[in-house]
Amino acid sequence: MAIHYKLAFIGSHGVGKTTLCYGLAARLKARDFSVEVVHEVARRCPLPINEDTSVAAQSWILHTQIAEELNAQSRYGVILCDRSVLDNYVYLLLASGRQEGLEPLVDDWMGTYDLLFHVPILELPRADGIRATDPSFQSAVDERLLVELDRRGLVAHRLDPSERSSWLDSVEETVWKRLRPAQLQLL
Repeated sequence: MAIHYKLAFIGSHGVGKTTLCYGLAARLKARDFSVEVVHEVARRCPLPINEDTSVAAQSWILHTQIAEELNAQSRYGVILCDRSVLDNYVYLLLASGRQEGLEPLVDDWMGTYDLLFHVPILELPRADGIRATDPSFQSAVDERLLVELDRRGLVAHRLDPSERSSWLDSVEETVWKRLRPAQLQLL
């Protein structure tokens, strides 16, 4: 039986989503799962992002994210996304408000994730040449993301800020409970 499973790490920029993605990918590959990481596409956007984003930039990011997820799903059993489409949409909401044409797409696509993990802010964003370093913007993104999760009735496993050192273990345990093969009862 082929496995088809997709999860996303969600949260503001600079919180450790990519690090968790790579860590989980390594652990699942060690268990012989066919795994692909869908990287954050905003870094490749040809238009301004962060506080200067626009409807065009965020539309590019949203549609590119979906295309990359579809591509990964066609070739791999387990897909790990270091963002969800809702994360990307939140940047647009902060910049330009709701986009009636994109709302149904975001709502529909969020239903394709089997599991969401919210990664909280623990430290100030670091300059990497791409992402914003303003801590108030980082917080605004995270706060709006949580509001949008609640508004849409979406459930995300919220990683405990006081247990950062065990996040990867906790994530792996949660995922493994869903992916492990069914055990036969032994007499």
